[in-house]
Parts: sequence; structure tokens; C-alpha cells
Amino acid sequence: MDPIKKTAHTAGLLYFTAALIGVFGLVYAPGKLVVAGDATATASNLRAAGWLLRLGVGSELLAHVLFLFMVLVLYRLFEPVNKRQAQLVVILGALVSVPIAFLNVVNEIAALLLVSGADFLKVFEPRQLDAMAFFFLKLHGQGLTVAEIFWGLWLFPFGMLVIRSGFIPRVLGVLLMIAGTAYTVDAFTEIIVPQYADAVGAVAAVFRRCEAPIIFWLLIWGAKTKPAGARPRG
Repeated sequence: MDPIKKTAHTAGLLYFTAALIGVFGLVYAPGKLVVAGDATATASNLRAAGWLLRLGVGSELLAHVLFLFMVLVLYRLFEPVNKRQAQLVVILGALVSVPIAFLNVVNEIAALLLVSGADFLKVFEPRQLDAMAFFFLKLHGQGLTVAEIFWGLWLFPFGMLVIRSGFIPRVLGVLLMIAGTAYTVDAFTEIIVPQYADAVGAVAAVFRRCEAPIIFWLLIWGAKTKPAGARPRG
């Protein structure tokens, strides 16, 4: 198999697997456990099914590890196209966002600890423990919002590399930048003007899906043979 096509397939496989595993920890597990606006009910769910959140934490960590390696593979793929932009992909996509995401998981672990019934927690009232556990789960959500800024920003150099590459359809690069805009606008709205977060988030959710085509393209078709005479730039 052509080296470029093989590298692209590897990136697609890691990208797809990371996204699939991440959905469990970022969407499914919280959706089953967190009751909006109800700390007591949420804490009760954690006590009854804490294993589900632990699986979610594990899936988040694994997804971020896979994402890190995927970004490094993308660097190998696009470094000959434009080295500086490929470096930006690594910096924004891995060196900044992954540490934020890893550290953010500590908030979920804190929530589990608060409902664990450990002896040192007996100085707190049950309702206080419930409220603090709920707080840390909410804080985890805010941490994801911060990470989402970089989930958006890295898609801009990624999109430019796709457009300039010559071995992946340019339209996929445009779609990546549309998705990047959606991620960043959604995150900044959540942080700066949260009263509009629901409305903006609903629209952003549609455009974030523009990231999906590149995943399936890399996974299924990979990339065309590197154009003759191509040389590293910048």
C-alpha cells in the first residue's frame, strides 16, 4: 500500500476509534447519571451506578490517548505539505487540548469520591455532599467547554492542510473550518454570554458534524498518491 494512503488510513482509524469511545464518556454516561438541576437525584444515581461513571472516565482517558496519537499521525501525513501548519495541528490539537481534557477528568473522580461514603466525609451533611458532587460534575462540563475552544482551533490549520494537500478533496478542508468555527463560537458563547448558550449550541451542533466527513474519508479512502515533485514548505 502507498505510504501516504497507509498513513491516512491509520489516522482515520485512530480518529474514528477515539470519537466512538469518547461518546460513551462524554455523552452516554453523563446522560444516564446527571439529572439537570437536581443534585440529590444525581448523587443517588452516582451511588447506585458509580461504575458507569468510572467506565466513562476510563473511556475519556482512552479516547484522549488515541486522539493524541492520531494527531501525531496527521503530522506525519501533512508535514510535507506545510511544516508550520502541521506543527500548529499538533500544538492546538494535542499539546494544549489533551492536557486540559486529562486534568478535567479529575472533577468526575472528585464527584465519585464525594458519594463514596468515606469516613473522612462524615463531617459534611448528606445534602452538602450531594451538592458538591453535582458541582464537580458541572465543573467537568465547564472544563469540556474550555477544551472545546481548542477542539475548534486545531481544525483551522488542519483544514488548510487538507485544502493545500492535493491528496484529499478540498471540500473536506472547508468543512473542517466550518466545524472549527462552530466549536469555538459555541464555547465562547457558553463562557461569555451563557444566556444565549442553548440557542447557539443548537445551531453549532449541526455545523460541528462537518468534522465527520474527514474521519470517514481517511478511514475508508485514505489519500491519493502524493503529487510528483511535492516538497515540504514553510
